[in-house]
Amino acid sequence: MSLNILVIGNGGREHAIVWKLAQSSQVSKIFVAPGNGGTSVSDKVTNVPELSASPKDFQKLQQFALDNNVGLVVPGPEQPLVDGISTFFTKVGIPVFGPSAKAATMEGSKAFSKIFMDKHNIPTARFKNFTSVEEAKKHIEEIDYKIVLKADGIAAGKGVLIPETKEEALEGLNEIMVAKNFGSAGDEIVIEEFLEGDELSILTITDGYSFFNLPAAQDHKRIGDGDKGLNTGGMGAYAPAPIATDSILKKIDEQVIKPTIDGMRKDGYPMCGILFTGIMLTPNKEPKVLEYNVRFGDPETQTVLPLLTEDTDLAQVMLACAEHRLDSVKIETKAGMSSTTVVMSAGGYPESYEKGDEIKISETPENTFIFHAGTAEKDGKIVTAGGRVIASTAIAPSLKESVDKAYVGVEHVEFKGKYNRKDIAHRAFRDSIKKGVTYAEAGVSVDNGNLLVEKIKAKVKSTARPGTDSDIGGFGGLFDLSKAGYSNSDTLLVGATDGVGTKLRIAQIMDIHDTVGIDLVAMNVNDLVVQGAEPLMFLDYFATAKLDINVAKDFVSGVADGCIQAGCALVGGETSEMPGMYAPGHYDTNGTAFGAVHKNKVLPKVENMKSGNVLIGLKSDGVHSNGFSLVRHLIESSKDFDYTSPAPWTNGKSIGEELLVPTKIYVKQLLPSIHKDLILGLAHITGGGLVENIPRALPKNLQAKVDISTWEVPEIFKWFGKLGDIPHKDILKTFNLGIGMVLIVEEANVEAVVKSLKENGEDSVIIGKLIDRPEGQDGCVVDNIESVY
Repeated sequence: MSLNILVIGNGGREHAIVWKLAQSSQVSKIFVAPGNGGTSVSDKVTNVPELSASPKDFQKLQQFALDNNVGLVVPGPEQPLVDGISTFFTKVGIPVFGPSAKAATMEGSKAFSKIFMDKHNIPTARFKNFTSVEEAKKHIEEIDYKIVLKADGIAAGKGVLIPETKEEALEGLNEIMVAKNFGSAGDEIVIEEFLEGDELSILTITDGYSFFNLPAAQDHKRIGDGDKGLNTGGMGAYAPAPIATDSILKKIDEQVIKPTIDGMRKDGYPMCGILFTGIMLTPNKEPKVLEYNVRFGDPETQTVLPLLTEDTDLAQVMLACAEHRLDSVKIETKAGMSSTTVVMSAGGYPESYEKGDEIKISETPENTFIFHAGTAEKDGKIVTAGGRVIASTAIAPSLKESVDKAYVGVEHVEFKGKYNRKDIAHRAFRDSIKKGVTYAEAGVSVDNGNLLVEKIKAKVKSTARPGTDSDIGGFGGLFDLSKAGYSNSDTLLVGATDGVGTKLRIAQIMDIHDTVGIDLVAMNVNDLVVQGAEPLMFLDYFATAKLDINVAKDFVSGVADGCIQAGCALVGGETSEMPGMYAPGHYDTNGTAFGAVHKNKVLPKVENMKSGNVLIGLKSDGVHSNGFSLVRHLIESSKDFDYTSPAPWTNGKSIGEELLVPTKIYVKQLLPSIHKDLILGLAHITGGGLVENIPRALPKNLQAKVDISTWEVPEIFKWFGKLGDIPHKDILKTFNLGIGMVLIVEEANVEAVVKSLKENGEDSVIIGKLIDRPEGQDGCVVDNIESVY
């Protein structure tokens, strides 16, 4: 694919966009209209200084795009979007990464956006809109809370006043609506409640349906250190902002971003491009919307784009977005990395300042980038041409390191009157100067752990059985063997401990967490029953970086369901928060089961096994919980499939959902035959498959001879075998191939065992027999493996 792109604008935002687009192997040419002194980042890029983002040039821009075979247009600034520039390209069939004029009203009219928020129940400050000066005055005199005055239209970021008194409020009203200091932007005014807290900038890539949030940023509007002085277009930014925790971001997604995107679509003007949402995080950590923008922010763009991975092709992302297929491309950010941008302005900005001063830039360290804004090329030199001249951005493994590196970058730029703030990201570090640090501030919430216990108590209680009451919250679980029908003299206790393995990662990707709780129980209780033991009690362990109560609750609910299936009691567990040990959204788990068996019922009974004993197979419900490192490798390296792709072997479910079908629990089906001494041995088919697990239950002189043609191997295994061209020998040692448990039974008892299994809801299949083991051969051989695929 060869793509020509037209980027419209001349600021730091546009330089950063062009810088990332130029990295795409799919891009042939990038035209920047008009561009600045730094946007020609490579041979691919050409500035078109004779064109601008003014409506007078819209027709010329359209013709330029047609003449130069442009396949994607990216408008940078807000005003041309509000003026309807997108239509000029879409009507001639050129995709645009940007909204329609109607959708751009979300930025073009603050009154319009406030009405939208109210209609769709999106949290925001109390407000009223006015076109009448007299009615606005009356409202100001009646209210009893601090307010903000906002000119309705676009006012170059300056149409917002924060009065301290009612007198100042009335003066501000006059400034906006009577004196018209902000022009026609003041024809209507929004008077809203002043909100206190921390601001966040959420830049969301969306096609009107799907969306992806870039790392939450925080910018610095005031010209002076300590957030003092006049407002500017932005003197610096950093991301991800530490206050944007996983739980807060989830709340923003659920309460703000998704309702906004859905609401715009339902109202008839779907958003396409970047939805920039200004959020105020109130002192009680509730997000409220301050405003919407419909384009990349500045300097947030310079801050977040370097956090995209090298594999994220911004050109393909933008094109997919413009074609309303955003879910067809991959967007990833660099895990564990932070970014900081420091803006350098001309002396005197944001008031009067000089232009035309030469800028000298020396080579910057690795992962430090210089993005031009108010610059131009003159007589072969780069000179100042605006108030916010240029910026230094750096990425690093920690925020502190990225801040330090960004300021090193500042030292590599020289021009007359250069000014920059010295405290970018100061809000991120303010809490570190406290004398005391709480456990919660270190990333561990005891309160959340206690809340989880309360939320799962009822579910856990449902697993109670004779011997224990399943009342969690103490330091351990107790079990009375006598109440379960076991006497101390002839009873053995049996323990098993196991985890779920890398199947957990698929659960985390798919955001489905209850089925792996069943897996955890299954892996343990199936290992107990193969020893002839009845599972009696179970304990779980759940470890994560930051406890998400809903995720943990779903997981434990699955554990309880597994315990009910197995007939054992969930008597306790441990939930552990370990910041820095796990990546965000990741968790690991382990389980321990205890059971009891009468001494004369212990399996396997190898001394009674002989040639001719029959092998009975119990079918699996899918992949169960082994082989997932191979499964994940095959899916994650595939160009054609991911976990959300429809499963080719079935209808109605995705690959991820099929893989998360839980491990089958065989306890209640097997115990009746065990108690009647009808079973000589059992093999739970987990890691190692049939060929390695069956021999674990056999004496050294016997060999299991299995005929794979006696059952239909499920299509999921055939599909993975073909996808990876897996050798037959390897697939036998990796997957269960449709058999999750194997019984070793005397031929005379086969009929009774099959009948008992059927009465307990389990169909079975005779899959082979035991033979004398030839010298030097393996403990299990499988015939007809070639028939699998």
